[in-house]
Amino acid sequence: MHESPQNDVEQTTDADLALRPLAAAGDPVRLADAYAYPPGGPWLRANMIASVDGAAARDDRAGGLGNETDRRLLSLLRGLADVVIVGAGTVRAEGYGPVRPGPGGWEKLRADRPPVPPLAIVSRRLDLDLDAPVFTDADPAARTILLTTRTAPPGRVRAAAERAEVIVAGEDRLDFAAAVAELVARGHERLLCEGGPRVLAQVVATGVLDEMCLTVSPMLLSGGAFRILNGPAVPVPPRLRLAAAYQDDEDFLFLRYVRRG
Repeated sequence: MHESPQNDVEQTTDADLALRPLAAAGDPVRLADAYAYPPGGPWLRANMIASVDGAAARDDRAGGLGNETDRRLLSLLRGLADVVIVGAGTVRAEGYGPVRPGPGGWEKLRADRPPVPPLAIVSRRLDLDLDAPVFTDADPAARTILLTTRTAPPGRVRAAAERAEVIVAGEDRLDFAAAVAELVARGHERLLCEGGPRVLAQVVATGVLDEMCLTVSPMLLSGGAFRILNGPAVPVPPRLRLAAAYQDDEDFLFLRYVRRG
């Protein structure tokens, strides 16, 4: 779609999305293939966006940094995933509803899987509107999941269990390693984390992140916005390897890093 700005993006599916490799002038890369999950076991990737100066939000929303290409890539990554992990704060700030298929549907991406992946919402206290569409409008084959802790109020746990599948992992803070293991045990081996920054910081600190997909938005914002990770410094920072870099015609960069080793 980057070859002709006049192309109607709604006529193509997420499986057809393509971008130009950053360091080459060759043919566009079909991202459904470039971002395919590796075979042979569970894999947790994160997808985030930041401005050139590192801000992870504009006007308190990550969506304020993106463009149509970034939104289409987000849709593609969701279509490839078995489950989408997101923090309760991000659900509220970004106005999340259930995952919906991208333009043209996801039949090419999902094969014999449910038509959409479920959301797995991280909420320590379960202080969410359980009558919100993110629960009530979820596809029955992709019921919303709540990832919570043993210190969650028992009454909220019981109420949440009527609207969602509840997974308890950890005492006062979510044990992400245990939560991921529970999701994998339910068949969700291709995991996508959409943050926000506090959740992603915990994922990284736990050591369960395999891949970081980062969109660099060509903006300079300044101000006090969070970075894509918002938490204590990681004692031993994980080293990443740049696996791919792409760009579009609006100078957005799409970087894919994987964990070394």
